[in-house]
Amino acid sequence: MADMHSYTDEIDRLADEIINLARWRTRLEPIPLGRPAKPADLARAAGRTITEAGIGGHEALRIFRDVLAPACLSPDFTRYLAFVPAAPTEIAVLFDLVVAAFSIYGGSWVEGGGAVHAENEALRWIADLAGMPPEAGGCFVAGGTLGNLSALVTARHEAGLRRSPEHPRPARWAIAATAAAHSSVASAAQVMDADMVEVPADSRGRLSGPGLSEVLEREGERIFAVVATTGTTNIGLIDDLATVGPLCRERGVWLHVDGAYGGAALAASSCRPAFAGIENADSFIVDPHKWLFSPFDCCALLYRAPEAARRVHGHHAPYLEILSEQGEWNPSDYAVHLTRRARGLPFWFSLATHGTAAYEQAIETSLVVARDAAEEIRCRSYLELVMEPSLSIVVFRRRGWERTDYRVWSERMLMEGEAFVVPTTHEGESVLRLCIVNPRTTRQDIALILDSLA
Repeated sequence: MADMHSYTDEIDRLADEIINLARWRTRLEPIPLGRPAKPADLARAAGRTITEAGIGGHEALRIFRDVLAPACLSPDFTRYLAFVPAAPTEIAVLFDLVVAAFSIYGGSWVEGGGAVHAENEALRWIADLAGMPPEAGGCFVAGGTLGNLSALVTARHEAGLRRSPEHPRPARWAIAATAAAHSSVASAAQVMDADMVEVPADSRGRLSGPGLSEVLEREGERIFAVVATTGTTNIGLIDDLATVGPLCRERGVWLHVDGAYGGAALAASSCRPAFAGIENADSFIVDPHKWLFSPFDCCALLYRAPEAARRVHGHHAPYLEILSEQGEWNPSDYAVHLTRRARGLPFWFSLATHGTAAYEQAIETSLVVARDAAEEIRCRSYLELVMEPSLSIVVFRRRGWERTDYRVWSERMLMEGEAFVVPTTHEGESVLRLCIVNPRTTRQDIALILDSLA
């Protein structure tokens, strides 16, 4: 029986194939969109892959390359504008191979101190953009959903510590946010058995101080956290942090800022004024795998006072105590996780390689294309902007169309490999939405999509 853990000549040949495939995909231009496959067709084309004897690495790689990979959409395709796409730098993708090859455990300093140091350098850059104090810190988690949950668990624990016999805990804790907050916030509330209290949005659809003040007065101390958003996923709105932040400070309520998509725009000089007040955040997330050009999966989770997170997330067990005896920085102590890969390293490597100025330029490029898209829409009589672009999301309607028309068009564009754009709903109306985060997406890409709607 062959030893799976021996590096044989056969494995060496296979390694060359794998590395060449990764290099080919990284250099591929243009990147194809891909096409979804029906389950039965995929099962027939791939055949049975898990067998007692194994099918061999070369055959498994062939099946992946020729059958499985083409049935996966490419978020880095220039006209993939649905949901929130991804556009990892080539150097970040290649370094992800290195991270896996080094088999780094990124949960503790004693096991992965070098990796943790590098990740913390990248986190410090983000913290500085958000105006967080020098002691701020956190870790990288799998995505915004886990980041939001981890921050809110910390917020509730801190609120509980402030209770006393004279001021007991409420029967039901609650989180305050507008209806535009990401669905993961409501999911976190459900996991935590807490209530969601909706804050009426202002005339621009944002969370703002006046609306929040009314809710805090009515709900009292059962509100343990306020969730503001910098770049709502549907239309890209930035909440009014300039009025929300000071109010939360005054009331002693934890302010969590969900910047999973839009927080990256802090790196763009043209956008920074829109984030005024973010320096008041007690916790903040941004996903580098969205608009900071990192591979999946990577969310930066930061705390103003990391010790608050460590109090609730720190792990205690006889076999783990050695990890905390020296007081070193253990990423496993700052989120709902223990085992973790050093998922921040590809982001760090790309940031260190290219420099922060290149990141600002790439984000500014997406913002320019979003404004160009709005202009292209205004030039077409059959289209109408729903609102001026906020960040890099453009929402518009095709005059005379209903949801079925949008869906038929969207499916045709996907199956033809032309674009991936899906309808959304805004104020009860079916509309189209473009989310532009890929610096390679051009005005010509947008024009091709818009022309197809004629």
